Amino acid sequence: MQTAKRTHGFTESVIRAMTRVATQHDAINLAQGFPNFPAPDVLKEAAARAVRDDINQYAITWGAKRFRHALAKKYGDWYGMAVDPETEITVTCGATEAMASALLAIVDPGDEVIVFEPFYENYGPDAILCDARPVFVPMPFDGELDLERLAAAFSARTRAIIVCTPNNPAGRVLSRAELEGIADLCRRHDAYAVTDEIYEHIYYEGRHIPIATLDGMRDRTITISGASKTFSVTGWRIGTIVAPAGVTDAIRKVHDFLTVGAPAPLQEAVAVAMETLDRDYYEGLARDYRRRRDILCDGLRAAGFAITPPQGAYYVLADFSELSDLPDTEFGIWLTKEIGVAPVPGSSFYSKPEHGRRLIRFAFCKTEAMLLEAGERLGRVRSAA
Repeated sequence: MQTAKRTHGFTESVIRAMTRVATQHDAINLAQGFPNFPAPDVLKEAAARAVRDDINQYAITWGAKRFRHALAKKYGDWYGMAVDPETEITVTCGATEAMASALLAIVDPGDEVIVFEPFYENYGPDAILCDARPVFVPMPFDGELDLERLAAAFSARTRAIIVCTPNNPAGRVLSRAELEGIADLCRRHDAYAVTDEIYEHIYYEGRHIPIATLDGMRDRTITISGASKTFSVTGWRIGTIVAPAGVTDAIRKVHDFLTVGAPAPLQEAVAVAMETLDRDYYEGLARDYRRRRDILCDGLRAAGFAITPPQGAYYVLADFSELSDLPDTEFGIWLTKEIGVAPVPGSSFYSKPEHGRRLIRFAFCKTEAMLLEAGERLGRVRSAA
C-alpha cells in the first residue's frame, strides 16, 4: 500500500489537540490563540448587512474589489507602501492558507526554506509540502539575532526565509537592524522574504516595520496578514497577501485551486472595518492586550514559572523547570487535567523536540476576568506538583 509521501512524518496539530483536551476537562483554554470576547460592532453589523444584501456568491477568486482597495489604502496610510489592488493583492482563507499558497507558488522541490525557531507549527510542514527542506535557525527570546549564524544557513538552494514579527510563540519583535540584516541576505542570495505579519497591530515594544519597505525588498517580499487577530475573528478565515505582480499571478493560481476564494460577505465586512476604524482602535487594541499580558505574566511569575514578557503578539513561552521534572507534553496534560489551565507543549515549536521540553506556551487573548481566574488556578501548581 502506498503512503502519502508529502505528509509522511506529520503529526496532528498539537495546538488544536490541546483545545480538545481542554474541552474534555472543562479547563481554561490558553492553548489555542482565539479570543473569547466579541469582535467590534462595526464588523458584525457589516457582516449581517452583507448577508441581508445577498452578497452570498463567489467573490472574485483573488478577493472582493472593495476589500482589495481598502487594504491597498491601509498599506499606503500605515507604511507608505504603494500597492496595486488589481495586481498585487490576493485574499485567502486565512493567513494559514496564505502561507501555503505563497510557498507553493515560489518554492520548487529541492529548494531550502529558512525558518526561525521557535516557530508557529505550520511553517515546517508548509515547506515540506513543497518538497523543500526547512532549515532552522534559533531566534533568541531576548538579545540580538545572530546574523552570522543566519548567514551560514543560507546556501545556493535557499529560496525563501519565513519571517514572523511579532513572533509566535515567543513574542519577539525584530528590530530594524535585524530586519536590515535579513534583507541584506535575501538580496545577496536572491531569496524571498515571506513574512507573517498577522500580529502587526499587537505591539508592546518597538513598532511594526514591514520588511517590504526596506531598500530593494519590495520586489522580493511576500507580505502575509489577515483579519483574525486585529479584529478578533479567527473563525472568519480572511487572510491577505501583498506581493509583486509576477509573484501574485503565481500565488493566485495556487490559491484558486486550493480554496477558490474566501467568504464573500465577510470580505465586505472587513473592508467596512478598514474604511471605518481609525488609529484609536488599533492603539486601543495594543493597550488592551498589554493589560492582558501583564495579568498573565504576573500570574505565571507568582506560580513559579520563568518567563520573558513578550514584546508583541499574545503568547507567553514559560519555563516550568522549577516546578516539575515532567517533559512538556506530560506537564501540559497534567496542567490541563489537574489545574484546569490548558497550555501548548513547547516541543511543538522546535525542530528538535528536546529544545522545548522545559517550555509551555500560554495565549492571553482572553478577557481579563478569565486571565485572573487562570492565575488563581496556576497558583496551585506548587502544592499539587
